[in-house]
Amino acid sequence: MATIGILIETEDGIVKDTNFGVLTAARGQGDGTIIALMMDGPADSAKDVLGKYGAHRVVQVSIDGADRGASPDLKARALAAAIEKYSLDALLGLASAQGRDIFARLAAFMDLPLASDCMAVDLAAKTVKKSHFSGKTFATIKMSGSVMLCAMRPNAIDAVEAPADATVETFPASVQDPGLVKVVEVNKEAADKVDLTEAGVIVTGGRPIASADNYNILSECARLLGGTIGASRAAVDAGFAPHAMQVGQTGKTVSPRLYIGCGLSGSVQHFAGMKTSKVIVAINTDKDAPIFEKCDYGIVGDLFEVVPVLTEVLKEKL
Repeated sequence: MATIGILIETEDGIVKDTNFGVLTAARGQGDGTIIALMMDGPADSAKDVLGKYGAHRVVQVSIDGADRGASPDLKARALAAAIEKYSLDALLGLASAQGRDIFARLAAFMDLPLASDCMAVDLAAKTVKKSHFSGKTFATIKMSGSVMLCAMRPNAIDAVEAPADATVETFPASVQDPGLVKVVEVNKEAADKVDLTEAGVIVTGGRPIASADNYNILSECARLLGGTIGASRAAVDAGFAPHAMQVGQTGKTVSPRLYIGCGLSGSVQHFAGMKTSKVIVAINTDKDAPIFEKCDYGIVGDLFEVVPVLTEVLKEKL
């Protein structure tokens, strides 16, 4: 029976919802032991929600006399110690900015192969599924390492509850900071802004948005839907939005329940970053735009006319 570790990510001490899809993937056929590893945030308060999605043990990984937040290498070494302590057959986590960084350091430190941005994982067969060539093809990759290291694409796997009676424990990792990197400052976005990778609803504006101020039109609609706004690379390159808002192959990969594309052509580079969205709605004045071949619902019209009408309807209905 396999023992699978999950690196749990938190935001302000709260477990991110995107962890639940990773827990679902880790359960596989349901015959393994799932250990949730927490390096940030209190394990006690996370026990119930993690147990709800199948975690059998919730482990608070501690490092005596060290500032974990100041050294990603220290975190990687603590995870390596946890892998050895619990004899993990695999370690899964999120392919977020934080996850990509720490998993890469962990793979280098342990000399193990790493699969990142995975769409699916088969722990019994030791294979992962990844998207290639801007989402045009999928590859099934066999992992050869003694421990599978897999960073999963956020929201790629639907979270399914499987309640377990989780226990909580502490693992004090005896590791030393190699002193290669030190984080001296962290600049965060506004606290009221939902992270794109965590958002259940995203309203994205392309180059036709024409200015940064015009994103306010999308913001109100997104707020009513409980979501956030995104931008295409063309809009970012034009200076209408920061790179943090960019969705696509060179931006963020998202998989919301609802994705509304406003003025998007539907390039393969953009589609690669949002193709796993559950429902895609496209708004474009060009009836021949490629996006209409990829969406679930299409509206031929001007975003400056359609979005305000949608917003008003939402205000009446919500």
